[in-house]
Amino acid sequence: MTAQPARPERGGPGTASLTDVPPFRPSLVTAVFRDVTPMHVSRSAAWAAASVTRTVLTEIIDGARRAAAEQARTKLIPGDLLSAIDRNVELEVGTEWYAHSPTFRGLTGVVYDAEGVVVPSRKRRGSRRPSAVAGAHRFEAGVRKLLRNRGATAVPALVRDLDGIASVFLTDLARDAAMVVREGGVRRFGTVALVTPGEPAPPPLLKDPLLALSTRKGDRRTIGRDDVLAATALQLSGGGLGRRALTEARAAARNPPAG
Repeated sequence: MTAQPARPERGGPGTASLTDVPPFRPSLVTAVFRDVTPMHVSRSAAWAAASVTRTVLTEIIDGARRAAAEQARTKLIPGDLLSAIDRNVELEVGTEWYAHSPTFRGLTGVVYDAEGVVVPSRKRRGSRRPSAVAGAHRFEAGVRKLLRNRGATAVPALVRDLDGIASVFLTDLARDAAMVVREGGVRRFGTVALVTPGEPAPPPLLKDPLLALSTRKGDRRTIGRDDVLAATALQLSGGGLGRRALTEARAAARNPPAG
């Protein structure tokens, strides 16, 4: 039986992975943005947001794969997700999902109502709309495609967690991009640099001229690529994941896949 070639762990900037069709299509991105804001979303902004979401989920899946491999397992389980996040704080995204998912129950604290009664996690979010949690099912096809691309399989509970994290993350990204447009630029500065003791600090994320500016060009009715990049810096500030997401998003917006 012929051995199959090993899959690469991660495609870096400029590799073929950047030209593949992202698992989260721009039509899905646009639908999520419309849940959050009536602003128009440009084509390049949709591709950039799709790329950022793919980069984040890829990093989470790869972290879970490493945790599973240490236990000689090939199928990913929710415990692998917890291990990945525990080992890399950059992966702690889409946190609104944590209170909803049984995987994170007990890790997010107990919520009490005015009478001191514990509020079940499924009721903590109320009936607010739009709900990234309620819309998480839209991400299942993309998550499964991404798992296949990474050579991974996962139990249904973990697929649901990845769906939820992707949905909440992209919804938060849309809200921040809309905020950037409304406020005319990035008004919230400050980053947290994740540094390992004994190692040099990474270059500041806001060194990028785009993000160093406090004003933006263009109308106040359209979310553009630069607005999504600024929102990415706000969501993923200070670490290698944020820099990688920005690099890949720029490439995806400049050369969108034909598929």
